[in-house]
Amino acid sequence: MQVQVHTDKHIEGTQERSEWINKALQAALQRHSGHITRVEVHLSDENGGKQTLPENKQCTLEARLEGHQPQVVKHQAANLHLAVEGAADKLVRLIEHTLGRVAHS
Repeated sequence: MQVQVHTDKHIEGTQERSEWINKALQAALQRHSGHITRVEVHLSDENGGKQTLPENKQCTLEARLEGHQPQVVKHQAANLHLAVEGAADKLVRLIEHTLGRVAHS
C-alpha cells in the first residue's frame, strides 16, 4: 500500500510528518492493506494560517481499492494528529462497509 502525503501552503510537509502519517495509516489499515493500492493524504489549514480556532486542521484521505471507486473521507480537528487519526478511523469504517457490502452481494 502506497501512501502519498500532500499539504496546502499553510502546512509544512516535512519528512518526519510524512513518516508518522505513513506509519499511522499502515497500522490503521493493516487489516485491509491487501485490498488497498494507494492512499492519498491531503492536509489543510481551513483558516489559511490565520488565527487558530478549534477544528481548523483538516485531513482528507482518498483510498484506492482494487476493483472499486476511490473511497474518500474528511475529518477536522484542532491539530493534524487528531485530524489524521479521525480520518483514518472513518476510512477503516468506510472500507469495512464497502468490502462487506461486496461480500454479501
